[in-house]
Amino acid sequence: MDSRRLTVLGRIAVFACAPYLTLKLLWVLGFDIGVVDTQRFSRAVWVAANVFTFLLDAIAAAVAYTLTRPAGRRAPPWLLAFPLWMASGLLVPLVTGVVGGSLAGLVTGADNPMSRGDFLAPWVVGVVYGGFIIEGGTLLGAFAVYAHQRWGGLLRRPLGALPDTGTRALQRIFLAPAAVLLATLGTVHVLWGAGSTLGMEAAEVAASTVISSASDWAQGLFTLLGAAGILLLLFPRLRPRLPVRIPLALAWVGSASAFALGGTLWLGQAVTDGLSPGASAVPGGLPGLVGALELFAGLVVLCGGAFTLCELTTLCELTAAARTQERSAFSSTHRHARECATADDR
Repeated sequence: MDSRRLTVLGRIAVFACAPYLTLKLLWVLGFDIGVVDTQRFSRAVWVAANVFTFLLDAIAAAVAYTLTRPAGRRAPPWLLAFPLWMASGLLVPLVTGVVGGSLAGLVTGADNPMSRGDFLAPWVVGVVYGGFIIEGGTLLGAFAVYAHQRWGGLLRRPLGALPDTGTRALQRIFLAPAAVLLATLGTVHVLWGAGSTLGMEAAEVAASTVISSASDWAQGLFTLLGAAGILLLLFPRLRPRLPVRIPLALAWVGSASAFALGGTLWLGQAVTDGLSPGASAVPGGLPGLVGALELFAGLVVLCGGAFTLCELTTLCELTAAARTQERSAFSSTHRHARECATADDR
């Protein structure tokens, strides 16, 4: 049943990527279908941005397809985990922010920039974000099924039963400060979402919309939850009976949203700034600092989390193999004893 569910979810995710990939490919080739303002970006920036985002979604489609294949169970964990971590960080807060901001705009009557049609035609926005919603739900759902199939023994364990990998003290030295930093950055995003102009320049305040506020709310809350998940994994005695999958999911999505939607966006703006030296694309003041710190904190969590998960999965696999061997040896001894008893009876 789980295998069938995984196949269905993965295939739907692949099909959900198709409209976005088609639009991006047409735009790269020079067919500005659905683009209202073709002069907003230079040709170099426009092509570079569309090639980059095309590759991101193409990787997501390839990963979704791999999850449905038997070879996916034998693939190295990092080969699937890293792109799915990035996809979680991009899709979850992005979709949450757009949907939440659109609903808030409908309720409050605030101006929704996505319905203006001054850059992209409204139908393009519907196709793109509708595809993102389906893609995000099915891709991450498929990965959840895949993870329980492959690492279910680890995910179902309570935190108090996690084996000591021998490097937990070293992990705390690096990951605990990273969690505190993520909590601070998440708080800043929540304040911006609530309407604060802390550290923002006048142009950024003027450009604020109901969508940007909802996106700050989403990113801030996910980052705060991610920091809490990291601390629970580092200090399992805080909630020893909590299943590993809950804080791991929080740490996964929260750290990914800080890195992918915050840090990677800041890095992309820095690259854009290099391609367009006439105008600065990198935000100044506190927003620029927050983006750089999100990139740094996300990298720390990525490296520390990768080492930790590799150690835990290896220990769990070795433990499971040892138990299987013990059961096999016990069964063999028990069978031999029965055979000897039968021979004696004769």
